[in-house]
Amino acid sequence: MAEHYFSADPSVPFRRQPVEAQVWGHRLLLDSGSGVFAQGRVDVGTAVLFRQTTPPEPGRYLDLGCGYGVIGIALAVAVPGSVVRAVDVNERAVLLTRDNAAALGIADRVRASTPEQVPDDERYDEIWSNPPIRVGKEALHGLLLRWLPRLAPGGRAVLVVGRNLGADSLQRWLAEQGHPTVRLSSAKGFRVLEVRPVPPTTPPPPVNEG
Repeated sequence: MAEHYFSADPSVPFRRQPVEAQVWGHRLLLDSGSGVFAQGRVDVGTAVLFRQTTPPEPGRYLDLGCGYGVIGIALAVAVPGSVVRAVDVNERAVLLTRDNAAALGIADRVRASTPEQVPDDERYDEIWSNPPIRVGKEALHGLLLRWLPRLAPGGRAVLVVGRNLGADSLQRWLAEQGHPTVRLSSAKGFRVLEVRPVPPTTPPPPVNEG
């Protein structure tokens, strides 16, 4: 069985391949690599995500399932006041993201790591992701339930998901978990979803015993 891009340590020979991306008015020259998602290109879903959004306000961001780092690096370049955590289980993806950030002079604001290297108390104003849908529903749900609680109050996650890969059912599932979720846009068979943190529970009013 062929290895997937989310394998923790791909065994295929490692070969770098350059990618040029135009994102939010910035030209990014990046290295992708064999055994990492979207080798040699910006995949369609990520391109839709960029075209259907604008850069957010400065803050702390998480690029979840970063691949070679195009989303997190685009955020750091477009929003100079931002700090980005880029996370991937694929060690080659972490290496490529670190190298790409260093080449662009933003290594101090893009911190690439595997999930277990992320401090438990780290929180984010926004999470941006083209999530790995093909890991399967159970693994995907576990991934989102692990990271969405790290959103700061008032934060949001922006996800791009293929319609034929279950975007609408994922939106319903997120709502069922207590995360208000809306569709921001649709293009080329993809949905861009905005997910909010679970609203805080309002304590019941005090009982008037008078």
